[in-house]
Formats: sequence, C-alpha cells, structure tokens
Amino acid sequence: MKMTMKAWLVPVFAVAAMCRGTTLAAQDKDEEGNHAAVAKAVLTARVSLERGLSASASHGRRPISAKFEMEEGKLQLSVYTAMGGKFFEVVVDPNSGAVVKTEPIGEGEDYTAAQSQSAAMAKAKGSLQAAVEQALRDNAGFRALSVTPSLKDGRAVADIALAKGDELKTVSVPLP
Repeated sequence: MKMTMKAWLVPVFAVAAMCRGTTLAAQDKDEEGNHAAVAKAVLTARVSLERGLSASASHGRRPISAKFEMEEGKLQLSVYTAMGGKFFEVVVDPNSGAVVKTEPIGEGEDYTAAQSQSAAMAKAKGSLQAAVEQALRDNAGFRALSVTPSLKDGRAVADIALAKGDELKTVSVPLP
C-alpha cells in the first residue's frame, strides 16, 4: 500500500520535534503514541533497518530512505528506492528480511518526497546503510527506526531516528 506523505512524515516530524540527542518531548499524544508503538515493535523485530536497506538494494535499486511503520496494526519496514529515474516503495518483512512487495511511486506527495530524497542522495558519497551503522556505533544499545536524507547547507546528511527502551532520539550523520 502506498504511504501518504502524512504517514511518512509523522515519524519524521516527531523526531524533528526532539532536540538532538535528547528524549522525545510530548508534542502530540497521537504522534508520540504511534512513534512509541513503532519503537517498541522494532525492539522485537528480527530484521534491522540496515538489513532492510541491504534487502532493497539487492533488487538493483538504490535506497533513498527507510523507516519502520505500523500498517494495519502490524510492523513493516518500508524502503524508498530509486532506479533508472523511477521511484519505488519496497516493503521488507521485519521478521524474515524478505522483500514482500514493491510498488512504483509515480505521483503525489510520496513522489515529491522521493524526488527530494533522491536529490540529497545524488550529492552523497556515502550510503544510508553506512550512516545508520555510524549512528549505531556512536549510540550503543540503540536500534534505528528510520533514516531520511536531506540537504543542509548544500551538503547531504542523514537524519536517523533511534530507540532504546523508552528513549527516542535523532542524530544527523554527514553523507560526505
């Protein structure tokens, strides 16, 4: 199922509401509750965000963002990818690491988000997987919930949402 931009941005805005490296402030109970539910589910998932990025890349597509989300009450790992100027949503099973489905992204807010993420990755020399791995090395005991690239001052960075127990935080890692 295609994600709406709102569904994609809920965790991003929840994470953006945090001060870098601090716990999540209660901005909106629905957003916080959803983000907390995703974080709790991710802690029991067998597949990491890094592995999901690898699984989506194995189909010849370049990952341009990834996130765990709740879809109809079930955890799923959604990876936006690019290949040949086209964008796709690759859904990875969080328990097996297998690609469950791939859908083209051809219009609307999801397409606009994919274009922006792809533009950031075009300026990046590093991969999202390497950025997530760096964030995890620097934040022992945390698991990655999402990774979203963007351009800040003309440079590519990856914003990575992390969870450890009830603690949620975001870190930015350069994609030199």
